[in-house]
Amino acid sequence: MAEPTVRVSGTVLASLMFQHLNSDSDVEGLVLGEGRIEEQVTISDSQADHIHIEETYNVQKHIACHRLNTLYSSTGDLNMEAVQKMLVDNKRESVIGWYRQRRNTEQQMTLREKLIHENLKNVLSNPHMIFLLLTPSKVTPSGSTHRMEYSAFISRSRCFVNVPILVTNLGLLEQLAYWKVSTSCSAAGYSLTMKKHGFFSSDGLLKEVNSMNESLQVELQKSCRDVEESERLVEALQAEVSSLRRRLKEKQQKEATEGD
Repeated sequence: MAEPTVRVSGTVLASLMFQHLNSDSDVEGLVLGEGRIEEQVTISDSQADHIHIEETYNVQKHIACHRLNTLYSSTGDLNMEAVQKMLVDNKRESVIGWYRQRRNTEQQMTLREKLIHENLKNVLSNPHMIFLLLTPSKVTPSGSTHRMEYSAFISRSRCFVNVPILVTNLGLLEQLAYWKVSTSCSAAGYSLTMKKHGFFSSDGLLKEVNSMNESLQVELQKSCRDVEESERLVEALQAEVSSLRRRLKEKQQKEATEGD
């Protein structure tokens, strides 16, 4: 039986890294995708047939917690209300694990993380949950260069095993062979895009590639403008929050000085 393998696209991995570097603290959340266990039969001249079990977990997207320790209590019990709130329109069956990002730590699971992982398996009735651990660290004192290490774990009879991660668009670390791509998670944005810019028009005819490309480019430019406006709004709000914090600190220092 082959060891489990976790597949993740460079886009998802980059999104996880970007999220962590833009956060002031550690980050954790749920991992969505598809787990697949298949039986492959190989026939060769020397052997009539050889049965090979493939266990693959395709990570398709992630959902981050807005605050740490919201998925579980201080004793490690899972908070299903928080899980349902995070999933929104996604199905519970699409949850294949969870992840955590810790700064300047070793690539090892803590006792608390192991307990949470087992509770997540039991509550979601999925014995094949995976755990992604990302540990970034600064390479230069100025913080201009970072190093990101990542690994995946899966439990077998409460023994946690480190399994390999294949980043699909950074070159496969395996023999080139036929590979069945998993279907993507159902998402409102994806469904709307395919309905509006899909391969077929409303009358059922196949669209031309150029018309599809032009339609997608127009939509992409509009989305870029919306993102730019929202980013400028966030920058303004962050500047306002920083100003209020500074004024509050000055006020507290002034009150402390007058009290002395």
